[in-house]
Amino acid sequence: MSGGKLEVLRAGALTTIQDRGRFGHACQGVPRSGALDQSAHLLANRLVGNHADAATLETTLTGVAVRTTHPVVVAVTGAPAPVRVDGRPVAWTSPVHVPAGAVLDIGPAATGLRSYVAVSGGIAVRPVLGSRSTDLLSGLGPAPLSIGDTLPLGDVTGSPLHADTMVWQAPPKELVLPVLLGPRDDWFTTRAINTLATARFHVSSRSNRIALRMDGPALDRAVHREMPSEGMVVGAIQVPPDGKPVVFLADCPTTGGYPVIGVVPENRLSAAAQAGPGSPVRFVPTRRRRTPSV
Repeated sequence: MSGGKLEVLRAGALTTIQDRGRFGHACQGVPRSGALDQSAHLLANRLVGNHADAATLETTLTGVAVRTTHPVVVAVTGAPAPVRVDGRPVAWTSPVHVPAGAVLDIGPAATGLRSYVAVSGGIAVRPVLGSRSTDLLSGLGPAPLSIGDTLPLGDVTGSPLHADTMVWQAPPKELVLPVLLGPRDDWFTTRAINTLATARFHVSSRSNRIALRMDGPALDRAVHREMPSEGMVVGAIQVPPDGKPVVFLADCPTTGGYPVIGVVPENRLSAAAQAGPGSPVRFVPTRRRRTPSV
């Protein structure tokens, strides 16, 4: 059956529509995009009975408020936040029935940055290049939410998940990121590699969905010539001229002209989505194992 619509009453600081991402278009310069905290996004969809590819709302810091035109089931995951239906507190990280005409209000995040709101049927805006994700770098996909927007919902195809125990990892007090060194670690001094491994960095207030930027010591380069643009991947740690590491996230460009000292495995980036300005960051670099020649 049709899931009706959501009417946006409060858009919050930044609320976007996200799914698993826009794959297969990097050759055209199109970023992947998608939910920054994929684990929270997938959990929210599971709780309401949606397919993993269904689109959710990704809120930032201050939450969002919407009114539904039809009865729906919702679930809020990611950054812990107060959840209310018509002013009445309801469960967080659990499926909640919302009657037609009721107001769902997700408040400010208590810890972390981003909450994920799944609605039965998913947010059914028109896909662009196979994805419903908002891409802040390229401008593809739906615009960030504004007051008065109306969002269509898809057909309900599954049943809510009811579980006695739900595994959830709280936003860490210290973000620890494993790093596979390369491909351009040889462009940096030995001291820079040691600094990356031992120094305490902090998340910069200039961070966004494109990149997690660092405040902290600079990484010294051993090679100072310019380099041609190279392909970038999510998790790449690029080092611009100021020497401060930049960890690329879902909306990152597909190419870049600064050396990449290492790459954070993508499955360790969900925690980065919840690291707010000032959060301490520690990198744990390792070198790629070389296969011995026969």
